[in-house]
Amino acid sequence: MKSRWSNVLRVLGWGVSLSALYAFVIVCIASCAGSPTKERAPADQGWHLSQPVSYENLTIFPVVSTQDADTGGFATLDEAIASGEALVTEQGDYLRRRRDGSVGPIASTGAQVNQLVLVNRGKRPLLLLAGEVVSGGKQDRIIATDRIVPAGGPPLLLDVFCVEHGRWTGGSDQFVAASIMVHPTVREKAAVAQDQEKVWAAVRGDAAAADGVVGGLPSSSESASAPAAHAQVSAEALSRVIGSAAPTQSYRKIYQSSPVGVSVETFAQEIEGRFNRATNGLKGEHVVGVVVAYGGEVAWSDIFASSDLFNAYWHKLLRSYVVEAVTRPATIERASLDDARDFLRPLTGHMREEAEPDVYRWVERVEGRESQIEIEALHPQITLHWLKVLRAN
Repeated sequence: MKSRWSNVLRVLGWGVSLSALYAFVIVCIASCAGSPTKERAPADQGWHLSQPVSYENLTIFPVVSTQDADTGGFATLDEAIASGEALVTEQGDYLRRRRDGSVGPIASTGAQVNQLVLVNRGKRPLLLLAGEVVSGGKQDRIIATDRIVPAGGPPLLLDVFCVEHGRWTGGSDQFVAASIMVHPTVREKAAVAQDQEKVWAAVRGDAAAADGVVGGLPSSSESASAPAAHAQVSAEALSRVIGSAAPTQSYRKIYQSSPVGVSVETFAQEIEGRFNRATNGLKGEHVVGVVVAYGGEVAWSDIFASSDLFNAYWHKLLRSYVVEAVTRPATIERASLDDARDFLRPLTGHMREEAEPDVYRWVERVEGRESQIEIEALHPQITLHWLKVLRAN
């Protein structure tokens, strides 16, 4: 009898255990299926939009947040090159010591258009954003894609795009930070299209040529009372600049020359003043990014993990948006707050992912004409930069 009850209890015990295990598995599957694939809405990240500032055909919506991450553990490209913590040079020009004590180039192939050598000699990981210009070497280049370079690692073969078609000699062996970000039309061809020919075409202004004369005129009572911020910049004017001031089609020379450079700086200072006045009164909130519209079209956003990181990039980002504005048609249309809020909606389309173990994770999502790119540091785990773009085609 005792043996019989023992068998019964044993069976019941297994049944209870199996039922508990089954329930546990179901809960785990439901939980695991939901969390990794769920996209966090901007509201979950503490983002919301402040009142926009507009001038001519450009409208900028400040992105503000009560959250302000500590990003002091990361260095930007400009500050790292300026301090000597980062070295950027042509392939073959960087010498490293071999085991036998002799020195030799990092690569025997010599200089390459679409690759440079980067050495992070500092104590902090280095954040790189697609579209940042480095000047020197045989040609000026831009960073090809957002990425993080760990501190103290070996020399890195860095993917780049050329923005100086026609020169392949002279210049310093080492590159300096130009403190320039290419404008969105060019930046898109690097970050999203990842196509050298399209980058060169965008630098030449081929994309703007189809629009004929472009530029901006005052389009509100506020801007109508202000002095003209910039001259119209047409495809023909851009071609003249290329032919005279920048015969090698150097992006840096094109947009620092007259009439383009003066126009851009005057326009940028006007927007910057309005932006500062609009955001100076924030209490308990921090500006961490912007959404950018040209006329009635919301086309771009750059958002960061902290206000410090945003401020580090703001000077050159603003000027990149202005360059885009002066090569777009004048319009009296204005994008609304609702348009900008809709642009912040996370994409759920096709995903492409790249990663370097224990360093960073890069994710791109594409949905219709929109592309969204995030660069996430893994130690500590934090999304440093969130980019969204309305592709030209």
